Formats: sequence, structure tokens, C-alpha cells
Amino acid sequence: MDGARIPLKGWQRAAVAVGSALGALIDPRRADLIAALGETTGLPAFQRVLTRMKNNPEGREILLERPRVTSSNVLHAWDLPENTFGAAYAKFMGSRNFSPDDRPPVRFMGTDELAYVAARAREVHDFWHVLFGLPTNLIGESALKVVEFEQMSIPMCALSVIGGAARFNERQRSIFFRHYLPWAAKAGFRCTDLMCVYYEKHFHDNLEDLRDKLGIESCPEP
Repeated sequence: MDGARIPLKGWQRAAVAVGSALGALIDPRRADLIAALGETTGLPAFQRVLTRMKNNPEGREILLERPRVTSSNVLHAWDLPENTFGAAYAKFMGSRNFSPDDRPPVRFMGTDELAYVAARAREVHDFWHVLFGLPTNLIGESALKVVEFEQMSIPMCALSVIGGAARFNERQRSIFFRHYLPWAAKAGFRCTDLMCVYYEKHFHDNLEDLRDKLGIESCPEP
């Protein structure tokens, strides 16, 4: 979104997708490759998300104002009362030494609108971690990718789950498939359209009240 967009022809898009997939399998820590894979394989999904946002009042407001999740824009979350969504987000980010500015830019979307939707999906990822109560370990990230797939049907999400499951040890695999996967599939399907939520305007909300409002069932302990 903040970088120069790169127009791709069909064969170029396929080549980038294949290269990104192979690179991400070799080194799953390469966020830039995972991002490129999501963009090059997810165009129809992002188009559907854009249409849904245009048909939703809060989604239209997001598209009109185009809020960005940057350090300067969310800094006030650190000053909010303990039981609020904003405070929970600040604690989540601070305890992991995460910065919202670390997300890779969108490069392979054809229009400004689609580039923004892709960037928004990337930037609200940490909000979803907080709302669903998921850790940032391999199991937690894989479970959130299931939720994201239920919400947006982006192929990269399904591929990430497959790739994550391949790296599980036997105990992790058992816990994921018996507990996290069924929960995530149900939770992602039952909650509201999460791309149509203006999270920044809900920072002052009580965390549990916001979960109830959005129909979110936080992840129970396995």
C-alpha cells in the first residue's frame, strides 16, 4: 500500500505466486513472501471483500476514511483503562515487542481500492489475535489463519494452515486438529464480517462487550 505497486500479467502473477510459496515453505518467517503469496492468489477474494465493505455502512466508512494501523495512530491505546479493547491490544503488542509498522507493503494489487483492502486485512491481523484470544505461536497463528479463511476465503490462509500443520510435532498436531481447528472454523463462520469493523473506533469499548457485539467466541483452553 505504501510502496510502489507492481502491475503483473497473468503468467507473472503465477510465477510470483509459485516462487513466494516455495520461498515461504523454506523460510516461514519471510513475511514479505507470505504477503506476496496472499496478494497474487487472493485477488478474487479481495474483490469479494471490497464488495461486502461497499454494501456495509461501517465498511463504507472505512473505505472512505482509509484508516491505517500505524504506531502513531494507535499510540493512545496504551493510555486506555485495563478492561478495554485498546488496552488489551496495547498489552498484546507491547508484551511481544511488536510494531504495527512492521507489516510489508502491498505491491501486487491492481487498484488503489483493492490495495487498501489488502493492506487493511494485513493490519487488522493483530486486532483479531486479541479478540479471539489466540497466541502468536505456530498453533495460534494457524488457528487464526482458519478464521481468516472463513472470513475472506483467501487461498494463502489455507496454504498457511497446511504449511503450519506440516511443522507441528505429534502433540501439537493432535491438539490443533482436535481442539483449535474445529473451534476456529466455527468461530470464523459465526462472527460478524470482521473486515467491516472500524476497530479504531472501538478501542474504548469493554473487551468482552465488544466480543459479544461482534459474535466472537474467544478460544477456550485446550
